[in-house]
Amino acid sequence: MAAAKAHRTQNVWVENIKTIVYAGLIAVVVRTVAFEPFNIPSGSMIPTLLVGDYLFVSKYSYGYSRFSMPFAPNLFSGRIFESPPKRGDVAVFKYPRDNSTDYIKRIVGLPGDRVQVRQGQLYINGQVAPRQSQGNYETNDGGIRKVVRRYTESLPNGSKHDILKETDGLEGGRRLDVDPNNTPEYTVPAGHVFAMGDNRDNSADSRYMNGVGFVPIENLVGRAEFLFFSVGDKYPWWQFWQWPFEIRWSRLLSAVR
Repeated sequence: MAAAKAHRTQNVWVENIKTIVYAGLIAVVVRTVAFEPFNIPSGSMIPTLLVGDYLFVSKYSYGYSRFSMPFAPNLFSGRIFESPPKRGDVAVFKYPRDNSTDYIKRIVGLPGDRVQVRQGQLYINGQVAPRQSQGNYETNDGGIRKVVRRYTESLPNGSKHDILKETDGLEGGRRLDVDPNNTPEYTVPAGHVFAMGDNRDNSADSRYMNGVGFVPIENLVGRAEFLFFSVGDKYPWWQFWQWPFEIRWSRLLSAVR
């Protein structure tokens, strides 16, 4: 009797371990080929994405590179089942300087495009990307509240998205490798894209050749699709009774555009 009971207990443990292993394998497969969750830690994509947003990125949108897999094993180069990115896509990519840090920006330039910012406005292939004023927008940058301008910008393919601008002039004398509001004209090399944050005056992106620079298409992880959770930081973490009021209910399950 005792031996039979021990055998049943052992079988239960074996089945539980197998279930955990199978669940883990399924999660890895889903994360690799379908969707991967990401959270937004900085304000470079405001107003499209806010700090505390949690979103799903589709891994199949651009095909698969080694960066599609956990730990990015160096098994192959390039992409398989490749599908080219589009202007206006909000994409997660690996920072080209270390190939490990996740960045999320909007793709504005494709291979062969000439991209430039003049007096704060984006130009693609010599043509301005028109923008329409949407009034003021209040931001909270490290506890400092600022009122900036909000615009709807249109890209050559008809894609539209909102951006923020503090100024169209030189940024307060900050020492930068380039004035982000008046850049050289960049020609995007083959196999690369040009990415910019929607919070134009507070984004480290392709305008900075000593930083992000041109993003290799191989480094694209996937396209941002929709938010599944969003939480603010108005109250201290220990005020647990305020947690329900921190959730941005209106942003849940909204598409990223």
